[in-house]
Amino acid sequence: MPPPDRPEPITSALLREWLPDREDHGTVLVVGGSRRVPGAVLLSGIAALRTGAGTLQLATADRHASGLGLAVPEAMVVGLPETGSGAVSREAADVLGDLVGDAASLVVGPGLVDPDETAALLERLLPAARGPVVLDAFALGALGTHPELGDPVRGRMVLTPNTVEAKYLLGGEDVDDHVKAAVAIADRHDAVVNLMGVVAAPDGRVWQDATGHVGLGTSGSGDVLAGLVGGLLARDDDLARATCWAGHVHAMAGQRLVPRTGLTGMLARELLDEVPHVLVELRSR
Repeated sequence: MPPPDRPEPITSALLREWLPDREDHGTVLVVGGSRRVPGAVLLSGIAALRTGAGTLQLATADRHASGLGLAVPEAMVVGLPETGSGAVSREAADVLGDLVGDAASLVVGPGLVDPDETAALLERLLPAARGPVVLDAFALGALGTHPELGDPVRGRMVLTPNTVEAKYLLGGEDVDDHVKAAVAIADRHDAVVNLMGVVAAPDGRVWQDATGHVGLGTSGSGDVLAGLVGGLLARDDDLARATCWAGHVHAMAGQRLVPRTGLTGMLARELLDEVPHVLVELRSR
């Protein structure tokens, strides 16, 4: 393995050596959403289905649960209690009950908007998780502010930060180098990290995907990535391998859209329909 300052390139050939060897597809539980951001859970959930979730469970703010169930008829949807401002409340942990412990993978964060409620929710949810956990969006901010929240799932976390969230995870340190930042976050939180195409594992292994482009910075794209990781983890126990696969599939889906949308007209929802085509191409070459 190359040293951390020279990551191993993520290529189609490498990923084909890492095809999941498990045929069973487990349950993915996605927890997120709010009054103001109801669609993030939908993006993550469909992404998880596209990459291997056998069963999908979506947990979101109660006012949007029925609509979400109609929009994603493949999923079981759970309505969660809200705060007065429309954020998912910490009391959601009581509603989720055994779902967290039974999930093959847990994705928390897409669409959550209240940092205090999110931190309190993680404090109650993460000790109940038995499988790998993907943290995104406000869940990353909560972890950065309260690193001890990750203790129950140390070694079982995947973090998918953008550069702003990465700064929180580094305790306020500016992100000047994506490779060095990803390695530092992985070490600090004992987690696998995908930061802007760089995947770092806590044991020092590092990979980099050069397939991505500026169009993937479109709103909601990070929710899709988190769901892709969650879906792959439902059928592959290797966190680093699943995260490399997810990042490459995400980037290749974006590449397929460029001829039709350009780099500035891309929508995150459009990535979802490209994912199956990318997976077929990667697995058949």
